[in-house]
Amino acid sequence: MPGEAAVPPAARWVVESCAIVPAEARKTGPVGGVGGVRKKFAWGLVFGVLTLLLAGCSAELPQNTFDPAGPTAQTEKDLIVPVLWVALAVFILVEGSILAISVKYRHRKGRDRMPEQIHGNTRLEIGWTIAPAVILALVMVPTVSLIWELDAKPSDAMHVTVRGYQWWWGFEYTDPDMTVSYGSAGPIVAADTLVIPVGRTVELDLQSAGGGARNTDGTPDYQVIHSFWAPRLFGKQDAVPGQSGHIVFSADAAGTYWGQCAEFCGLQHGRMKFRIVVLSEADWQAWVANQKSPAVTPTDDLAAKGMDLFLNGAGTGQCIACHAIGGTAATANAAPDLTHFAATAHECFAGCNWDTYADGAPDLEALKAWLRDPNAAKLGAKMPDYQLSDEEVDALAAYLYSLT
Repeated sequence: MPGEAAVPPAARWVVESCAIVPAEARKTGPVGGVGGVRKKFAWGLVFGVLTLLLAGCSAELPQNTFDPAGPTAQTEKDLIVPVLWVALAVFILVEGSILAISVKYRHRKGRDRMPEQIHGNTRLEIGWTIAPAVILALVMVPTVSLIWELDAKPSDAMHVTVRGYQWWWGFEYTDPDMTVSYGSAGPIVAADTLVIPVGRTVELDLQSAGGGARNTDGTPDYQVIHSFWAPRLFGKQDAVPGQSGHIVFSADAAGTYWGQCAEFCGLQHGRMKFRIVVLSEADWQAWVANQKSPAVTPTDDLAAKGMDLFLNGAGTGQCIACHAIGGTAATANAAPDLTHFAATAHECFAGCNWDTYADGAPDLEALKAWLRDPNAAKLGAKMPDYQLSDEEVDALAAYLYSLT
């Protein structure tokens, strides 16, 4: 045809499988060739599999759902495992079918026409509508049954109110025999660490308490949804503003169990952790007796100076505006109660981002860093920076570590 010679070879097009592609692309495939694409895909697959394998190569998994340490977590695992097998079977069936169809009906060299088109198959469509409904029904029955079982409130449980703040957890023991011996004889309270006896059924009442301070109308500020989750003892349960949720659980063995907030709640959501310390009966009784007692008065000169700073002003503000220490003039409840800050069962502080003790010794450096500038240690912390001097920091740290 006239002008054909002027058309460069790279611009010649052919129609193949209802798609218009360059003639050269038909011969060589995509850039790099078919072999290059397959090699990249293979390496990507290997990388993905290795990533998944390495993600599970930890010697210690303190938040392992599949290592239950109590009856609540065990019943949840007993439901999760068969459901996972069902989900895996569905995944293999669906994805395997897609892969098989893709391979069987892929384009081949020399094929210049479209495969035969099939428009609907009534039996198949009815089948893949009924089959998922049956599978969901089989999964739903034990799931709903377990929800009802976990929702039951036993009459012999120990009661603890859990409040989610920004960004730490507070615990209030509300049973009549769990009241302190000082002040107005209110309930035992703790922060960051929930202490319970081994084998005892515990019922948690979950609430969202905001940032700790209160607005002019008396309502807590910064109220958001939190989620309380200790994987080895129980599943997730939301703490919703204006509502009350509950969890019933117990622990089979003494030890420390880790947990965290599982619902995005703000800047430091990822550092809103807690621990559940499970004690033997004898250690539990000793812990209760100590918690009922007021804070000790320090005899050390540096700690005594810290107590004076705490109660009468430190830096540009007063600690007693937010914190309480039993048996003193500090009675505020906008921040963690520090009456027994240095008790051995109080393993961590500031949302469990730092251990109270490191290798059995007080972690003074972590506490001092927190006192010097809370926002530098934990960006977004509600605790103000009082511009404390090094001497004031040393004194306050000494005082807090005297509160056993």
